[in-house]
Amino acid sequence: MGNSMIAMATHPTAPPHPWNDGLLDVGDDHTLWFEQCGNPAGMPLLFLHGGPGSGCSPRHRDLFDLTRFRVVLFDQRGCGRSTPRGSLAANTTDHLVADIERLRAHLGVERWLVSGGSWGSTLALAYCARHPEACLGAVLRGIFLARREDIAWFFEGAATQLPAAHAEFAACVPGGGRLAERVVEAVLGADDARALAVVRRWMQWEESLTLGRPAALPQLDAETAARMLDKYRVQAHYLHHDCFLPEGEWRRLAASLGDLPVVLLHGRQDAICRPEGALALHAALPGSRLQWVENAGHNPFDPAMMAALRAACAEMADAPGRT
Repeated sequence: MGNSMIAMATHPTAPPHPWNDGLLDVGDDHTLWFEQCGNPAGMPLLFLHGGPGSGCSPRHRDLFDLTRFRVVLFDQRGCGRSTPRGSLAANTTDHLVADIERLRAHLGVERWLVSGGSWGSTLALAYCARHPEACLGAVLRGIFLARREDIAWFFEGAATQLPAAHAEFAACVPGGGRLAERVVEAVLGADDARALAVVRRWMQWEESLTLGRPAALPQLDAETAARMLDKYRVQAHYLHHDCFLPEGEWRRLAASLGDLPVVLLHGRQDAICRPEGALALHAALPGSRLQWVENAGHNPFDPAMMAALRAACAEMADAPGRT
């Protein structure tokens, strides 16, 4: 279980490495990997990764001021270092929300600031709406509301951005009907080789939209291929079920936040999540602050986005009575 509790009091200057990590049994044969880094005496800050399916990486620590915050990272069910990796059983949005509460209790956190981007913004919205008493506020980036139109944009609507790259993506799953359905069916299919071929094209399309130009087809070694297949199968599982959120649920979730402080950050060049989603959520949360981040897209590590994220978290921490 990583370093002992004694180590928490001996690193007030926030080393870049975690001072606590472990696996938490959350039932249903799932265990969650988690780590704590930053200032043990700082404001607790929960980071929710995207995907669904992506998992956390050491680089995610760089998104936050580790001298100021007690940052908690964890891999959601079936993701990253959580086990069993790639499992779709008992893996829904409701399960993830319940897992976050189990993790909070396990770590002895009374309330925390919640931050997430892309799918992480969706999960953060769901969690904060259902457990507002556990939240100090929310800083959401690259707003994704998990609406059918948001999913359709990525798979079909964004073709207007890079027509040739999109045609290459669509060609990997020929047929009629919605491209999203064809991709999901192939990735969730029993033919691993076929699924991996589609995953590589999916990755290529995603990278093309991130870069704003056609990207190369990724070359994957065996270990990376296995990880990516698991990752995108989790994502396909969620997309197949509309992220386990009824259409329009995001409005009901937003209405449940009450006066919880919320900052919304969205990159001007984000071609993966449309700005309309950020505008819609901002309109549903009159007390929220929406910031358009110039010179930033969907990538959280764009320098401008990292700076905006750190500033927004500092804004939350500096607010009167925010303890």
